[in-house]
Amino acid sequence: MPLDLSMVNPPDHLPASERSRAFEAELRERILVLDGAQGTYLQGCDLTAQDFGGPDLEGCNEYLVVTRPDIVARMHRDYYRAGSDVVGTDTFGSTPLVLGEYNLADRAEEITEVAAKLARGVAAEFTDRPRWVSGSMGPTTKAISVTGGISFEDLAENYRVQARGLLRGGVDVLLLETIQDTRNAKAGILGTWAAMRDVETRVPLLLSGTIEPMGSMLAGQGIDAFYTSVEHARPLSVGLNCATGPEFMTDHLRTLSGMARSLVSVYPNAGLPDEMGQYSETPEMMSETLARFMENGWVNLVGGCCGTTPEYIRQIADAARAHKPRQVPSGRLVTHVSGIDYVEVEEDSRPLLIGERTNVIGSRKFRRLVEGGAWEEAAEVARAQVKAGAQLVDVCLSNPDRDEVSDIESFLQVATRIVKAPLVIDATDTRVYEVALPYSQGKVILNSINLEDGEKRFAAVTPLAHRFGAALVVGCIDEHGQAISTANKVDVAARSYELLTGKYGVVPEDIIWDPLVFPAATGDENYRASAPETINAIAQLKERFPGTRTVLGISNVSFGLPPAGREVLNSVYLYHCTRAGLDFAIVSSEKLVRYSSILDDERKLCDDVLVRGSDDDIAAFTAHFREKKPQQDVQIDLLPLDERLASYIVQGTKEGLIADLESKRAEGAAPLDIINGPLMDGMDEVGRLFGNNELIVAEVLQSAEVMKAGVSHLEQFMEKTADSSKGKILLATVKGDVHDIGKNLVEIILGNNGFEIINLGIKVAPETLIAAAREHQPDYIGLSGLLVKSAQQMVVTAEDLKAAGVNVPLLVGGAALTPNFTYRRILPTYQTVVVYAKDAMEGLDIANRLRTPEGRARVEAEVKARAAKLTELAARPRAVAPVAGTSRSLTVEVVPVRPAPDLDRHELVLRPSQVWPYLNEQMLFGNHLGLGGNVARLAASGDAKYLKLQGIVEDAKRRAEGGWMRARGTYQYFLANSDGNDLIILRPGGAELARFSFPRQPTGDQLSLADYVAPVGGDPDSVAMFVVSAGAGIRALSQELKERGEYVLSQTMQALAIETAEAFAEKLHHDIRRDWGIPDSSSMSMADVHKARYQGIRVSFGYPACPNLADQETLFRLLAPGSIGVQLTDGFMMDPEATVSALVFHHPQARYFSVGRIAQDQLEDYAERKSMTLDEAERWLRPLL
Repeated sequence: MPLDLSMVNPPDHLPASERSRAFEAELRERILVLDGAQGTYLQGCDLTAQDFGGPDLEGCNEYLVVTRPDIVARMHRDYYRAGSDVVGTDTFGSTPLVLGEYNLADRAEEITEVAAKLARGVAAEFTDRPRWVSGSMGPTTKAISVTGGISFEDLAENYRVQARGLLRGGVDVLLLETIQDTRNAKAGILGTWAAMRDVETRVPLLLSGTIEPMGSMLAGQGIDAFYTSVEHARPLSVGLNCATGPEFMTDHLRTLSGMARSLVSVYPNAGLPDEMGQYSETPEMMSETLARFMENGWVNLVGGCCGTTPEYIRQIADAARAHKPRQVPSGRLVTHVSGIDYVEVEEDSRPLLIGERTNVIGSRKFRRLVEGGAWEEAAEVARAQVKAGAQLVDVCLSNPDRDEVSDIESFLQVATRIVKAPLVIDATDTRVYEVALPYSQGKVILNSINLEDGEKRFAAVTPLAHRFGAALVVGCIDEHGQAISTANKVDVAARSYELLTGKYGVVPEDIIWDPLVFPAATGDENYRASAPETINAIAQLKERFPGTRTVLGISNVSFGLPPAGREVLNSVYLYHCTRAGLDFAIVSSEKLVRYSSILDDERKLCDDVLVRGSDDDIAAFTAHFREKKPQQDVQIDLLPLDERLASYIVQGTKEGLIADLESKRAEGAAPLDIINGPLMDGMDEVGRLFGNNELIVAEVLQSAEVMKAGVSHLEQFMEKTADSSKGKILLATVKGDVHDIGKNLVEIILGNNGFEIINLGIKVAPETLIAAAREHQPDYIGLSGLLVKSAQQMVVTAEDLKAAGVNVPLLVGGAALTPNFTYRRILPTYQTVVVYAKDAMEGLDIANRLRTPEGRARVEAEVKARAAKLTELAARPRAVAPVAGTSRSLTVEVVPVRPAPDLDRHELVLRPSQVWPYLNEQMLFGNHLGLGGNVARLAASGDAKYLKLQGIVEDAKRRAEGGWMRARGTYQYFLANSDGNDLIILRPGGAELARFSFPRQPTGDQLSLADYVAPVGGDPDSVAMFVVSAGAGIRALSQELKERGEYVLSQTMQALAIETAEAFAEKLHHDIRRDWGIPDSSSMSMADVHKARYQGIRVSFGYPACPNLADQETLFRLLAPGSIGVQLTDGFMMDPEATVSALVFHHPQARYFSVGRIAQDQLEDYAERKSMTLDEAERWLRPLL
């Protein structure tokens, strides 16, 4: 009999057993060890058909608990003796569904209970420490999304029977393992909940998925989508087992550990079996890899799966005793959903687009397909929206003339197999949700609930969200109708929020507000000028209810307007809503108009309709779009032939290029000869001019754009076998680093000079780089990084590359590096060719030289000589005085404390133009865009290169101000005191809130940043902290521009974003000083500001006075900048790249300084204050040692 799902709810009200509570407590204190493979163990027992109970039962391991309980008990006993804390019952396949293959279906619960009692009895034999029993629940023989063959309800009932036997047999936890299909897992979750209700006992639930070698589960989900789909069940742990060895699980486990609010488990196979069935990993190999997982702090529960034996467990247990368990991360509230694919709401990707065409109300095509029963074609409508850019798909089949419940089932049976995106189920009938939810592997969004009938809909729908895992769209509607004004919307939301988060147990991150969109141009006085009310409500709802999100059905705003202008108005409205903070937009992704492509006069027409909506505004809008005509410009430039082709590259112009390429081909020249001849001559000249400082970076990029256009045109005429590549280069920004502007420049320059580039992107882990090296067999590898932590990561990466047998030349560069570090730290680690390149053009020169044996020999000789010289210099003695006992610099006075203006957290959303008065043009034009000399003087003199670059920057600024860039920030003042080298952040009542430990200069003034705050014992002083960003969406935009060949604009937008963030930081620091009561002098120029000639300083972690980049974590905990779209990477770098964080001091003597070299006693003192080991402290402070 199928399980009645409507009767199943989370078992929170049931009492937990004492042993289960003890298990959970122990698991948080130390890493616990599971057992190994039961199948492998039993195969080694030489069992006969008789052992199983006869030929018909041979192979049914689960029945051995009846026929040979002695062997099963011995197996449990051997694993406990080997070091297992937890042993699984012999019930992996004990559901009626599986046992039915042996005609034992009717005995499934009985056999399962016997197995649990057997394991429970063996556990009781061990008294040296607690031993636990997990109820093993395998995936059955059906993967419901893949094979079908069983209904969701029947599968849930099978799990219920199995779980009930396990619970009655006394297991401490239930383990749903080897999950290959998340729909199976959801059925299993509901089955276990029903079983707990049956026996009136609650035990923890452990979930373990299986990622195949192809990188996903059998039914398609990755680990992020899998976790998102099951987190609603609040499992004690989520993890991975089976399918592969531990090495392959590394990235998946890292991802899971980084996102899971549960504990994490891992029990891999002993590698992959060969053709003889022998597993590839020895106990030593496997325990070593698992030890690395433990050392990284990724796991709480470890063990072995297929191929592992008690000897594997013995060595794994030894490793586990030496490590601490993973701590569940606390931090930002994450709104995420999933289908087969995973989607997270992030500030730099807002708004996520929800395709609206699978709606029988809004799409005539979709309606006709549904009415005709053409379910395959109807599902293709959904897939087409995803291809056009939608990240989610809205599904509405509310046709009053049809059976909506039947239609949603028919549609989802097809759509969930071919559409990977998360679904938004749009319905008013709760029965539609009940039918739809079991069809989704993932976490859907239910659209929608409201208070129109009081709490009736809340009470009906929220249990479904808890049962299956779903986020909820909450409309701003109550018993009085739709809320139109901002104030009314917020009032309705406040009542809804209190009910949902209190009475109905919905977490804030699963609440998505719909502030409602009304037609802007129908003439209805109720809706006239309603658009600004909704826009304002977006910002207020997110500020009032942190962690919640917003959604709008955008196209409603243009209802009644001419088709020619509807999508334009929709785009303008979407732009304004996005600036206000909109997270999801229901749109037709196939028809969406890019805001930046809309002309200024059209934007004004749209704004007039949205803001006023008068009859004149509507008439003007309609008239304009009826008269709109396309425009086209054509320009041809004539120049003489081989020199002409080279000059296109040097001058950076495409005008006339294609025509002249065709003229050259007409002469009989082969495409490859044209590329390697005149075009490459032009690039060689560009390199020479850049080396002589006669070209700036922007001009080099323009030349690269022309080169790409020429090569792209000629490629169509080249023989498929022709190889025009000078060599293959893997490029990567190292793990933990999000900065890619320099690496992308290298890609452009080398890629357009004949090298094949494989750009692996940012935050590239060593194992990813190794896998790519094995797959692509590159001739060179290029690594980039920005800060000190990235330099250390390059050493780790080089070490891993060497260990993996990768030995191609390594080219390294970026602000993180110096020749000294490269040749004294990276080169000795890698022990193959390592070359430092200060910029992209030098990287090109090095790559060209390495192409030939003679050139490589010369490069190696130069590197060897330089490394020897640097080693000799480093070996010279240096005097470093210790600072033992120094608790405060004698040169820094204790000044009166400065009260904080307030202790509130503030958020800012500014137009880029509001911070550009603080823009440092020397950095933008000189450092980023390569203009040599004093930029201010070049500007004053009307320098031609400056004027050319200024035009490029102004164009980028116009686009940025038009919507390409957003400036957001958060800041707060804190009470503080110093204690020696420590800065103590205080709560308003005086209790310690956080602590920063800083190193101290070993010589000279012996400064530490803590000296700039009043010491403990007196009144509390104050400091400020902030995070500002202009990077949301810039990386994706830059990549899009780069792929279109617009290299100059791509590079300029990245540079402008970085310096806009710096300008924002400068402006905010100015405002903080003003509000602190230490305003700048009216005579202070912007040049003086950029030279920090004001009172106080702002310091960023990772720089000389505070080198420990990990302190970012404390700052982020205090400021929670996730709300402005800024996150920390694993390596404590800020993402997006164009972001600045700072700790601000007001002390009149505060100045920037470098700690310099520190001695052993200060290293030991720092380690003690930070509760680090000496090795950890040395790793963070290595640049100072």
